[in-house]
Amino acid sequence: MNTIKTLERLQRIHFLIEKECTGSPYELACKMNVSERSIYNLIDYLRDFEAIIRYDRSRKTYYYQNKFSLSLQISLSIGTDDEVTEILGGTYLDH
Repeated sequence: MNTIKTLERLQRIHFLIEKECTGSPYELACKMNVSERSIYNLIDYLRDFEAIIRYDRSRKTYYYQNKFSLSLQISLSIGTDDEVTEILGGTYLDH
């Protein structure tokens, strides 16, 4: 389920960038409990989706230079002949 963890992290970093309260790359890594290398990888993922992300040294925060939104919805259902159990559903937020 590494993919789900990556999606959770993308949503979390997006939220922090959107609010312009990331802190330095080191501080952001600490906030998200990941390595700085992981932060750079997550930012690269967002850039792959056409997000223009910049870093303001004076304010110590990443920010979007363009209008960018990210909406993540995860749904997981397990079914048998008699019933369907929804494990995860709807918008997945982990702030």
